[in-house]
Amino acid sequence: MQKIRTTVRIAGREYTIASTDSEEYVNRVAAWVDRRMNELSMATNLPAAQLAVLTAVNAADDMMKSRDEIRRLQAELDDLRDRLEKPAAAPDGAEA
Repeated sequence: MQKIRTTVRIAGREYTIASTDSEEYVNRVAAWVDRRMNELSMATNLPAAQLAVLTAVNAADDMMKSRDEIRRLQAELDDLRDRLEKPAAAPDGAEA
């Protein structure tokens, strides 16, 4: 797949990102990062490099919690599927 070059603005600086994802998607990701960095910048007085690291740590935390929740939901779904696939026992104990 061909890479698309997209120029985005994050924390007041322009970056050119080469990606196989659509320009719309890259802009969405960049807007999210920019928004999170601005939020953290308003709450702290950190230099840009530390602000970027804090943003990355927060993003990794969100991602890992989301993955854990996906695994939990997948296990719950698998359990429910297993219960539905087992034949129900007849009321007198005979197989259905």
